[in-house]
Amino acid sequence: MAVITISREMGTGAYHIAEEVARKLKYTLVDGERIKASAPKYGLAPDMLQMVDEKPPSYITAEDRKRAAALNTVELILLDFARKGNVILYGRGGQDLLTGCKNVLRLRFIGDFEERVERFAEREWIDPDLARSMIRRSDHQRGGFIHFYFDREWNNPLGYDMTFNTSRLSQESIVESIVSCVKDLGLKEAEKSAAEQIDNTILMKKIETALLHAPGLDYRPFTIVADKGDVAVSGYIASEEEKKTALKIVNSIKGVKTVSEDIQVVNYKAYKDKS
Repeated sequence: MAVITISREMGTGAYHIAEEVARKLKYTLVDGERIKASAPKYGLAPDMLQMVDEKPPSYITAEDRKRAAALNTVELILLDFARKGNVILYGRGGQDLLTGCKNVLRLRFIGDFEERVERFAEREWIDPDLARSMIRRSDHQRGGFIHFYFDREWNNPLGYDMTFNTSRLSQESIVESIVSCVKDLGLKEAEKSAAEQIDNTILMKKIETALLHAPGLDYRPFTIVADKGDVAVSGYIASEEEKKTALKIVNSIKGVKTVSEDIQVVNYKAYKDKS
């Protein structure tokens, strides 16, 4: 059940490489279209998906929390595919979502900026100046998403196992390298522990999504740790009543066996009003 994750700069040609790797390995490519097709099963509307996909979340207002919950739902889709194995997760922070899973091959695609502009402009039949603007905005947005949501620099090479410069290497040689590396025995041996870790992450995401969806709960992200159904929750909330509501929600999630909590009641609303 090896998993490949792909992080890419716009215009590198990473998608065609991902398609070819998926074809050779008989893997499922989990891209934007596949996520869109899966979204209705998770109760995620197309307009909300478009609004949150690869964009940093915020948790301040009720509408912000609704969007953050939608982003969590995207991650649940990715995690469910990863749990099955033999998949390529295309973008969306897959390498960070599965941090600690030893059966994951984390790939990064980069390229010369002007070459990316030329490739993208030709592919989309647009003016090069417009292509430059779109690529800069895309790089900034994707980098911001990783930095804000996963607290990591997008360009940090330590976040990836292999980085490919598509300005220097041919598609054929890149595909061959990936196909060879994914057969590494270390990835195969890590499958069992990875499955347990993914299950724990799925449970954490389900809990957080339910808390974000809860009406009347001014939820700010808790620290949630799950281990085979045993859940520990810590953080801050505005009132005792909201704390009781939050704990009731956590206990109601399927798969939760026990709950330990260290939730502090802090009336941050009052401090906000005085500031």
